[in-house]
Amino acid sequence: MSFCGRKPAWRKLARAPCCSAAGAALLCFSDTWCVLVVSIIEQLAQVHNSTVQAAMERLCSYLPEKLFLKTTCYLMVQIYGSDIIKLLSADMNVDVVCHTLKYCKQNTGQELCHLYPSPKEAWKLTLQKAKVIIKDSKTPKYARSDSGICSLPFLAKICHEIKSAIDNSVPFKDADLDKHGIFPTLRGYHWRGQDCNDHDEMVYPGRRPENWDAHQDSNCNGIWGIDPKDEIPYEKKFCEGSQPRGIILLGDSAGAHFHIAPEWITASQMTLNSFLHLPAALSDELDWPQFSGATGFLDSTSRIKDSSLYLRLRKRNRCNHRDYQNISKNGASSQNLEKFIESLSRNQLLDHPAIVIYAMIGNDVCNGKTDPVPEMTTPEKLYSKVMQTLKYLDSRLPNGSHVIFYGLADGTFLWDHLNNRYHPLGQLNKDVTYAQYYTFLSCLQVSPCHGWMSANKTLRALTSERAEQLSNTLRKIAAQEKFTSFNLFYMDFSFQRIIEEWQKRGGQPWQLIEPVDGFHPNEVALQLLADQFWKKAQLQWPEVLGKENPFNSQIEQVFGDQGGH
Repeated sequence: MSFCGRKPAWRKLARAPCCSAAGAALLCFSDTWCVLVVSIIEQLAQVHNSTVQAAMERLCSYLPEKLFLKTTCYLMVQIYGSDIIKLLSADMNVDVVCHTLKYCKQNTGQELCHLYPSPKEAWKLTLQKAKVIIKDSKTPKYARSDSGICSLPFLAKICHEIKSAIDNSVPFKDADLDKHGIFPTLRGYHWRGQDCNDHDEMVYPGRRPENWDAHQDSNCNGIWGIDPKDEIPYEKKFCEGSQPRGIILLGDSAGAHFHIAPEWITASQMTLNSFLHLPAALSDELDWPQFSGATGFLDSTSRIKDSSLYLRLRKRNRCNHRDYQNISKNGASSQNLEKFIESLSRNQLLDHPAIVIYAMIGNDVCNGKTDPVPEMTTPEKLYSKVMQTLKYLDSRLPNGSHVIFYGLADGTFLWDHLNNRYHPLGQLNKDVTYAQYYTFLSCLQVSPCHGWMSANKTLRALTSERAEQLSNTLRKIAAQEKFTSFNLFYMDFSFQRIIEEWQKRGGQPWQLIEPVDGFHPNEVALQLLADQFWKKAQLQWPEVLGKENPFNSQIEQVFGDQGGH
């Protein structure tokens, strides 16, 4: 799910081409985006006891210049500000504002979708009054067209660059086209090991060393040169026989660690520093793979000390430095993996083996349709696509690799633990619960998982039943199928165990879910999941992790952090 990967609610971008790229996404007035932005404006005015005009200017002042965020914000204020001021000043609520401005859509005969409680008067009468308020509006009609903010000349190039990186899932800046780059975002080294020579296609993380790297670092693990004491190459001395291996994640937005910072939408928390990381996050598709449970390489921002699988592998064997790839995509499932799996970088003859984690944990059952069940992947379709993926991996992975399936999640815990809690947009005035938020998204048919984010207990049970069927299919494949280049394993995605572990540490279950989208596992949950994986592998599949390198301390002594990331 997006708790695993379907396009999350605040990223339902199909209706707004501008949002599929650039920083303009934050201000794209379409359905949920209109409600989000106008909510922030209204609450900023309330928190600071200011006018709506001052609140809009305050929001723009908080945004950084990068990606033209501040410029775009002021442009949007110029285009839409007058109408928003008039409507909010007349005590029209956020939903009424967006319906009046015609950014909230609904099918003919469908009830009006709303996040906040309905207006006191009938909808029809309220909207008539609102339309009268802005009847003399000078807002140009093109402002609400489908052309999008990316049609603006100064944003076109940025939008194109980000769209290219998203579509191709390979680094935008990659001079030697070896699928590794020197730039962090736009599918750069936040997603896969940093290239140490971007002008040589034979130099990249994960390859077997060329001539034991006596003269150059061909695999970017920071270990190269010759020990003057005995004239033995350091790579040979420290890494030969240590069974180096990389880690590769084939995942969805949970694996990519989709995250919208609460301070971006919570007026009472907003400061000049709130949006410092927004440009980088937008360039990474609102994903944070550098902090993910599988491939994260930066120190955790959470209060727990558990680390990612990559950092554990690196600690176990320093020769594994930089050998990670996060081949994940928002909206990924077994049915569309073939569109981006070719972005995986592994040469069967030249590279080290790899641990590949297949973690499509929910999008095969998650969608936003009014009746989501017919759109769910069947066990037969799953089997066909997974076998296609495995055959591809068998033709690419070096011998001695390992592939581990994650089963699908059981997302019933979302409703069970969140439905009565207040969403960040409802915390100030205690007026929006997650139940209302889920209903709003489902009404717009942009829910990342209507099957689980629903008050319908029967629908939630049907979704879980299908998820279990698909997990059983993966379990069966792992038990019966054999491949040349890798061994195949299966493990359950047991969120209940993660909850139990978190409760032992004094936490509450709802603290494991991303607060803004109310769907994805957050950084703490992903770290606990990595710990669960590591312990199972140590106990049942020690061959997957490889040996602990006895020369780790010497590597650190000679090379320090081996060149960083």
